[in-house]
Amino acid sequence: MAITRRDFLNGVAISIAAGLTPMQILRASPQTANKTLYYPPAITGLRGNHPGSFEYAHQLGRDGKAFDFGSAPVEEEFDLVVVGAGISGLAAACFWQQMKGRQQRILLLDNHDDFGGHAKRNEFSSENGMILGYGGSESLQSPRSNFSPVALGLLQKLGVSIDNLEKAFDKTFYPDLNLSRGVYFDRKNFGVDKVVSGDPGRVVADDIPRDRLNGRSYEAFIGDFPLPESDRQALIALHTVNKDYLPGMSQEEKVDWLDKHSYSQFLREKVGLSEMAIRYFQQATNDFQAVGIDATSCSDARICDLPGLNGMNLPPLDEESQADLDDPYVFHFPDGNASLARLMVRHLIPAVAPGNDMNDIVMAQFDYSQLDRPESPVKLRLSSTGLHVANVGDKVEVSYINGVNVSKVRAGQVVMAGYNMMIPYLVPEMPQAQQEALKQNVKSPLVYSNVVIRNWQPFIKLGVHEVYSPTAPYSRVKLDYPVSMGGYQHPRDPNQPIGLHMVYVPTLAGSGLSPREQSRKGRALLLGTPFEVHEQMIREQLQGMLGAAGFDHQRDIQAITVNRWSHGYSYFLNGMFDDEDEAKKIIETARQPIGKIVIANSDSDWSPYANSAIDQAWRAVNELAYGKVAAKEGA
Repeated sequence: MAITRRDFLNGVAISIAAGLTPMQILRASPQTANKTLYYPPAITGLRGNHPGSFEYAHQLGRDGKAFDFGSAPVEEEFDLVVVGAGISGLAAACFWQQMKGRQQRILLLDNHDDFGGHAKRNEFSSENGMILGYGGSESLQSPRSNFSPVALGLLQKLGVSIDNLEKAFDKTFYPDLNLSRGVYFDRKNFGVDKVVSGDPGRVVADDIPRDRLNGRSYEAFIGDFPLPESDRQALIALHTVNKDYLPGMSQEEKVDWLDKHSYSQFLREKVGLSEMAIRYFQQATNDFQAVGIDATSCSDARICDLPGLNGMNLPPLDEESQADLDDPYVFHFPDGNASLARLMVRHLIPAVAPGNDMNDIVMAQFDYSQLDRPESPVKLRLSSTGLHVANVGDKVEVSYINGVNVSKVRAGQVVMAGYNMMIPYLVPEMPQAQQEALKQNVKSPLVYSNVVIRNWQPFIKLGVHEVYSPTAPYSRVKLDYPVSMGGYQHPRDPNQPIGLHMVYVPTLAGSGLSPREQSRKGRALLLGTPFEVHEQMIREQLQGMLGAAGFDHQRDIQAITVNRWSHGYSYFLNGMFDDEDEAKKIIETARQPIGKIVIANSDSDWSPYANSAIDQAWRAVNELAYGKVAAKEGA
């Protein structure tokens, strides 16, 4: 049976009818707190930064509301409290337990109703069984090339085999069906709804082998674009002719120019494309850079392998960027990095689910009532927003709110593993310079929506498995990755239901605003957009894209989950707006310990990757344990 938004509302109604908050449900008996009553991965509708997860933080930081921390008594004592139960917070708890022993009393607090942070698991029911999707942190990016020994060591301890993870990904599944990537030109911006298949270009973080793209020649592919002939010819030349668009400059001067100018400026001023032709590339960087080409430097566009930059005698890319282009992007669990979060939770709290490796985690039935049990040395407390963290004598007091009351616990040490820009409001005793440094990490808003459709014959008819949209809201729409493992089978029959993964980044094309400014405005837009509007956007885009192939959104859409991340990707260096040396100083200043309080998150490395979150957890825990940063060897 398909899960609909009505099921989501009914699920909420059950909780309200029972008179229980989500936290009270978690603390109820196992007979009460079962999967039917409270199981966040199966909730559809608006997820990610869902209603109820951010309001108290906004009251504290944005509105300046005063909470009564002083009168709340200390209710519990722990060896370690971790504020934020995403990948970094969970990794910090694992590393601390590894160093100090399993008897350590650890409390993890998280403002969301599920653990994992951006590593969000979405579950759907269909007539053919469970369909899994990922609502945030997607895959392990180039683990053989870019992961530290610490990150690899943690994966090994959790039972993750990089080799077996790669084998579980059917790399030629879609190519064997003669499907390719395509482009959707929407009627509003191009005068017609049209999908053009056969894109021959590779992409950064590519899951399809380069010799199996099923691409046509650029002449044939671009020749089908609904653009004027002059624009089509200009685009074909850009893709096929290696030309030095910065003649007369030295290599050093070229690099400096590319660092300081946007890709849209390059296309307009150096290549000479028309505004209509430039529009084709507008959202090409949205998914990887979290901003459009007007705020993406040419150097970053080169990392994304966008055309026009290969004929200018530029220096080689750095090893990490080259790995992102060359390494297969196939280290993916069916629910994305949610499985990594689930593995860590099970490691910390074994009673939550049976099993001991990456295969049995995929279908493991998690008992959320075990997350916060009095007898467990490790407790994971959901729907609990941290409000105040302060050094008091040789201890740290942590105040948080769940429901309406402020609670307080005492800890020997604290790891702050939430967003950088929120930490100054929670730890006001830190120096002003550190507060300002933390606030420089303005996270990028984004939306990962998962849509279950009745069948995927329209994709077969159009000859595509993934579609880029230059101007429609969702820049990327794709059939889910073909991964089968641990008893989970990826849908293989086009006549049966499948999950679509859709990416929407609320950028402001042509605004001239910096990524930080666009992120702030995009965040306000997201938080002000109700689920019904997101649903309408999804339905209209899929209908325009697939309607000619027989798709009917009213008949064929069976479920929608919108994972809204108003604070999504960590901010990362942008050569157009940041000085690299100054950025390094900001990063170091921001992550300094404050007494017995340390900071661990991907923000503290200005890097939106799971391995960065793990590495920063290792650094933070070593600062607590030894008063210094340990080397990245031997987790």
